[in-house]
Amino acid sequence: MLDAALIKECGEPSLKPAIVEQFVLAAGSDDPLAVTVKSGGRLILVPKATSAEEAMEIVQQHVGTAVVRVGITQYPAGVGVKGPTDLKPDLLDACQNLRKGTAMFAKVLRIVAQWYGNPTNKDVFPQIFEDAVYAWKTGEFEGVSVFQAEDPGIPIEAPQQSDETRPAESVDGEEATPKDVQPGTVQDVGRAGMRIDLSRIGGQQ
Repeated sequence: MLDAALIKECGEPSLKPAIVEQFVLAAGSDDPLAVTVKSGGRLILVPKATSAEEAMEIVQQHVGTAVVRVGITQYPAGVGVKGPTDLKPDLLDACQNLRKGTAMFAKVLRIVAQWYGNPTNKDVFPQIFEDAVYAWKTGEFEGVSVFQAEDPGIPIEAPQQSDETRPAESVDGEEATPKDVQPGTVQDVGRAGMRIDLSRIGGQQ
């Protein structure tokens, strides 16, 4: 389970902490030095890194010739780099990895939501989230390379604060838990200041 302080400090602001946690649980790793390498859809066994230097050596060895995922979000290391020398070790920092990974996942969510027609029905969100996680793992959604695709954004007007969208208040100085907040809508994804709750999804199969 991700540390709440790490989520608050480093998670994508447009995603609720519950979504960030659910995303890492579904698609990430609990090891900041985790490196996963796949080629032709097959997993390539690599040594378990015990230091950032070792992890970076593994990444540099395989990026460009295989699909390399790094860190707690299993961020695609090859995105936006022309070669191994362009790789930055901050991918192995838990905070930086979470920041980049959740920002990229938020874009993937918006791409998937757009394909669904940007529905406002919150009951549709579990399926969108599931498809977005699958797209994150495979790098594609409906023939679109989601990591390289343009961010569609969702230019909509922010709704009035209602009981459902108002942030949960703290109780006796403690932060409210995700279950205290009603789920938002799909269109909350990408809206500055708005967050989405996935607490109702985690316990359902």
